[in-house]
Amino acid sequence: MPLLHNASSVEVLRTAAFIAATIASFAIVIAIVFSRQASAEDGQAAFNNACRTCHSMKADDNRLGPNLHNIVGRKAGAAGGFAYSQSLQNSGVTWDEATLDKFIAAPDSVVPNNNMKPFTGISDANLRATIVGYLKSGAAAPTAN
Repeated sequence: MPLLHNASSVEVLRTAAFIAATIASFAIVIAIVFSRQASAEDGQAAFNNACRTCHSMKADDNRLGPNLHNIVGRKAGAAGGFAYSQSLQNSGVTWDEATLDKFIAAPDSVVPNNNMKPFTGISDANLRATIVGYLKSGAAAPTAN
């Protein structure tokens, strides 16, 4: 039974192709939206699991380590209200994505004699990228009481 009365096979195929393309486009948009949401959630989870014991993403919420609010573009050892190591204060480092990735991988290789002990680094490049992406987003993680 034909889909369209009095329509040629070519018209039916064109209509079917248009409908399929529309559905595929909609599916791609939905996938992008959910992917971005998942990325933000993954970033927060990675930060919480690897960093939140000592750090916060909230401005002025210093803990064992300094807050990491707006860290990308900030000079190392420069956030107020935290007693940084002399080596970090004098490092000359300005935090960008590449430097953060290297520091998270092996803090002592970027700034020797820093106070990040006992943290020795994260070897998983994907996990580091997720954390750096989250740090770059500037999102504020919920704080533990």
